[in-house]
Amino acid sequence: MLEVSGLNHHYGPTQVLFDLSFQVAQGEILGFLGPNGAGKSTAMRILTGFLSPSAGTVVFDGQDIRKDPLALRRHLGYLPENVPVYPELTVDEYLLWVAGIKQSPRPKAQVDEVAGRCGLSQERGSLIRRLSKGFRQRLGLAQALLGDTKLLILDEPTVGLDPSQIREIRGLIKELGQDKTILLSTHILPEVERTCDRVLIINRGRIVAEDTPANLTQGALGRGRHLLRLAVSRKDAPEVLAAFRDLPFVSEAEEPEAGADILSLRLTLDTTHDHRAEATALAQAKGWPILEFRPADISLEEAFVSLVTTENTEGAHAN
Repeated sequence: MLEVSGLNHHYGPTQVLFDLSFQVAQGEILGFLGPNGAGKSTAMRILTGFLSPSAGTVVFDGQDIRKDPLALRRHLGYLPENVPVYPELTVDEYLLWVAGIKQSPRPKAQVDEVAGRCGLSQERGSLIRRLSKGFRQRLGLAQALLGDTKLLILDEPTVGLDPSQIREIRGLIKELGQDKTILLSTHILPEVERTCDRVLIINRGRIVAEDTPANLTQGALGRGRHLLRLAVSRKDAPEVLAAFRDLPFVSEAEEPEAGADILSLRLTLDTTHDHRAEATALAQAKGWPILEFRPADISLEEAFVSLVTTENTEGAHAN
């Protein structure tokens, strides 16, 4: 549905995007992630047709959007981070206006539908300027759904929502992803894990990872990590940590949790051999009862930080 090939962009002499290439299929939700300054906003401006790339192509539904920009705009639903609305209009007036701009064949019926799906039914007569930030965010998502939308580009769609609202919007996005192509950009990484089929991470204008959330959290980045829970008093934590750090096959030993009587450790073990028996033997010799010892997946946040930090370090060395 969406094919990006060799995307490059310069602002004057400064290059901010370097050969971005990826695809998003119909019915797929792609998490588009990157730290501030990574080039993510520039890429999204290009993908929405607001900016022309210095080089490369963006093909939507078989059409090059530089040659036929309307091929994209007819079917694009876009939710920017700061929702552009007219505060003097009511919710209903605004949505009907957007439906007209997008040439919806049945504007009133479609407004009824999207208002219901986005939880705005009780606010349709309210002036937009009186809406809370959360309801403005819902309004932004509703306007993105109007028209013949095939591609949804959502920038921070759950900003300003409370936990129950976030859950509702997450469910709506997953439902929409059954038949629409969705590009989701957010800094709330747990939302990406729960919502997206694939994740693309860019840093310094380059793609540094592209995989499923499961593969990113269970793959090479988390290899060797284990969670060890011991029935040991917390006052003995320094001794326990020192003992495990002295083992030659332990590259890292830390205490990820605090405040409980049971000591939890996160160990990173050398993966050339299975050293769990040796680690267990140390605990038994010290008289530290083991309650749990298992491989520990890293979170998407940890994978993200690891990838970005590694890329920044390598980039600094290259310079």
